[in-house]
Amino acid sequence: MTPAIFSLSGPKLTEEERAFFAEAQPAGYILFGRNVENREQLRALTDSLRALHGREDLLISIDQEGGRVSRMKPPEWDAYPAPGVFAQLYDIAPASAIQAIRANAQLLALDLAEVGITVDYHPVLDIPAEGAHDVIGDRALGRDPMQVAALGRATLDGLKRGGVIGCIKHMPGHGRATVDSHKDLPVVEASEEELATDIAPFAKLSDAPIAMTAHIRFTAWDAANPATQSEFVISEIIRKRIGFDGLLLSDDIDMQALEGTIPERSARAVAAGCDLVLNCWGKMDDMVGSAEVLPAMSDTTRARLDRAMTGAGQIADETPREELLAARDAFLALAGERA
Repeated sequence: MTPAIFSLSGPKLTEEERAFFAEAQPAGYILFGRNVENREQLRALTDSLRALHGREDLLISIDQEGGRVSRMKPPEWDAYPAPGVFAQLYDIAPASAIQAIRANAQLLALDLAEVGITVDYHPVLDIPAEGAHDVIGDRALGRDPMQVAALGRATLDGLKRGGVIGCIKHMPGHGRATVDSHKDLPVVEASEEELATDIAPFAKLSDAPIAMTAHIRFTAWDAANPATQSEFVISEIIRKRIGFDGLLLSDDIDMQALEGTIPERSARAVAAGCDLVLNCWGKMDDMVGSAEVLPAMSDTTRARLDRAMTGAGQIADETPREELLAARDAFLALAGERA
């Protein structure tokens, strides 16, 4: 199995993609707006991927956070509030915020599970710093590490209740970035002591099944390499100090924060300790090149993958959608009344 998550060019598999994926056997897939039209089409697409690999628990993922990061959009699907809305509610009523975000995540999961998606890259645990780029912005769950951890835990729980596996991101923290890593490499010069705040929510949720790295260079830890490609950051900070032993994915390897060809970037990420490389653009040449240079998936990564996908597709809480929606909206109305 290739230690990569690949993407598709359109709303259904092409014959070229089908042949390549059957040979490469990637760990899973990530979907974007270009792959999404409606419920029937999306379910057919995910079914075709499962049939291709014969794996019911196949990792089929998406970024569906709510707010501006939503690949499945109205009118076909409901609009969901940005995560920052629940951070605002937490300032007023912490217990209500936790219940609201859990119900919201369960609603999200029901949408995803219905169309065969098994992993959501959510929640964001990054703590935004003053003066940072707004790439995180209202995606953040607050500025207090314990608040972020509490809301993040409730999000993971809600997703799991709806049959979807969550992924914490962007480890070890994206909140201090002053540029958008989609376009350039952020360099963070904060001290070890300052960075302790950034990693605190990740440490609290170190038992999460899946995590995603940050394409950020932290001079206190590795002045030469971004976290995604830093053996020190992955082994010493993520694995030891944070204590994360789950499935570790790179952020999108196509982002301009990284240098070199896509296959070169991919090989460096896995060599540094990422379990899987996330390749999001759906470009066949890049995916083929990455499959050629990446090693076969290790036994350790395969065990982490299998463990991470436990419970995928299995709805653990049968609370009707209408009840979840009513409960969430009642809690959010409370925030409006007290604002």
